[in-house]
Amino acid sequence: MYLSKEAKIELFATHGKGGTDTGSAEGQVALFTTRIAHLTGHLKKNKKDFSTQLSLQKMVGKRRALLAYLYKKDISRYRAIIKALALRDIIK
Repeated sequence: MYLSKEAKIELFATHGKGGTDTGSAEGQVALFTTRIAHLTGHLKKNKKDFSTQLSLQKMVGKRRALLAYLYKKDISRYRAIIKALALRDIIK
């Protein structure tokens, strides 16, 4: 896999509550964002890879659902993760 165990631990430590806390919404959004960026690069080279395109769309939907959850639960956590990952230009 393209993302090593150490890289995942660092990702969760940076954006989550700790290196072992893989269940926090912020950590999952960060992981989805890196996976989406990787798949987007793959699809730029392989335009007809439709199975990867489908999995990318599903992943974007999951990230969107997690961000909607954060938006409803705690707007400050939502704004912090959006700013940290530079997902949107305008923060609501």
